[in-house]
Amino acid sequence: MNSKVQLSAFIKQEAAALGFETCGIAPAIQLLEDKIHLDMWLQKGFHAGMDYMQKHAELRVNPDLLVESAKSVIVFLYNYYPAKMMDGDTGYLVSSYAYGKDYHEVIREKLNILISKLKEQLPEISIRGFVDSAPVLERAWATRAGLGWIGKNSMLISRKKGSYFFISELITDIELEYDQPMGGDYCGECSRCMDACPTGAITGLREVDANKCISYLTIENKGEIPDNFKGAYKKWIFGCDICQQVCPWNRYSSPHNEPAFEPLPLLMEIDKEGWEKMEQDQFSHLFRKSAVKRAKFAGLRRNIDFLSGSE
Repeated sequence: MNSKVQLSAFIKQEAAALGFETCGIAPAIQLLEDKIHLDMWLQKGFHAGMDYMQKHAELRVNPDLLVESAKSVIVFLYNYYPAKMMDGDTGYLVSSYAYGKDYHEVIREKLNILISKLKEQLPEISIRGFVDSAPVLERAWATRAGLGWIGKNSMLISRKKGSYFFISELITDIELEYDQPMGGDYCGECSRCMDACPTGAITGLREVDANKCISYLTIENKGEIPDNFKGAYKKWIFGCDICQQVCPWNRYSSPHNEPAFEPLPLLMEIDKEGWEKMEQDQFSHLFRKSAVKRAKFAGLRRNIDFLSGSE
């Protein structure tokens, strides 16, 4: 299997067999335009307490700094759209991407399988896989690989599949057949995500101010949630799906087929009282394999107390 065309087809075939919704391939070049956008975002302080965004900014735009002599970035989308959402009328809400097993582990395992298969074909290949595990501008690479465009809410959106996807990448030193970049902006005049965001975090021009973003405030944020957000939102204790829920393109979303992403036992049944009375041992048992553990029990407790104190 020597030709770029054959190898690219092999990668996409194996990716589909592993459950990836789609796969696109882009040349590994420096992201100069994206660097300008990233620098402006950082200068505005929109990264909030995520100092690592600034510390590793150069790595985000230069794939050679992640894989020496990088030539190709292979991008994968993995569907996580649930068949049923949590009921906010009876309990608090967790972002749908965290309903099941931690996606980092699920997707990393699949990438490792694909890497092994590629090394069988090309023993000398240099290749690394990434699932939120290194400074990679995943949405920028996804657009360059032809998988979608970046919407006003800064999410990657596919015209055929919506935006409920995990993005992952393989960066390698081999040349492949490259897909056409995604051209155009199909959000048009729509501003539903901006209008629906209860904290005003979506500033336009595909920018999100993390200082105001519910996802940041409830997950990455290590301090207290500012009092000025009291009453602004009433249900989200880990992440937020509002800007995706109102996006018209998500009418094309279809439920995933990944057993590992099925809701954790009891998650869909916990009411507000159950959340508010949850103890450390219950948290550790329920979320031991979940992305929710990123917030830690203290963080989840802070989020619940903030909302219960807003009522």
